[in-house]
Amino acid sequence: MKTLLQLSMLALFMFALGSPGVAADRAGWVRYETNIPYAKMIKRLNAAVKAEKMLLVSRASASSGAKRRKIKIPGNMVVGVYRNDYALRMLDASVEAGIEAPIRFYITERSSGGSTLSYKTPSHVFSPYMATAQPDLEELAQELDGVFETIAEKAVRGD
Repeated sequence: MKTLLQLSMLALFMFALGSPGVAADRAGWVRYETNIPYAKMIKRLNAAVKAEKMLLVSRASASSGAKRRKIKIPGNMVVGVYRNDYALRMLDASVEAGIEAPIRFYITERSSGGSTLSYKTPSHVFSPYMATAQPDLEELAQELDGVFETIAEKAVRGD
């Protein structure tokens, strides 16, 4: 919860200044607006996920589908990220929360040539289940908040 509060405060501060970087315009979301080209951000996210020993579970891209139909739209890709040990812990705490896995990143192409990397924090994603879940779900969500923050920051920095 402390990490979520810190992220929220940082996002509000950055948004208020109007500077590029982390901004959140929806509760529970983190968004990095970057000058990194869309295709390069996909590669960076892939590398960051791997570096954190997480798995790329799913991918969906309307722009890739449109391209096959000879239609050009700005790039976008939803990337599902998770790992089986987290899935087992999540299900042990709340079977209902299982519908939320994998947790997703969203990469979008900006008209400026850069990209935006967004995600909902795991604490936000799992919040509807907390009242009826085992306490372990909150602990797991907070742990995953840190993992997803690290992945996003590594992708943005290019680590």
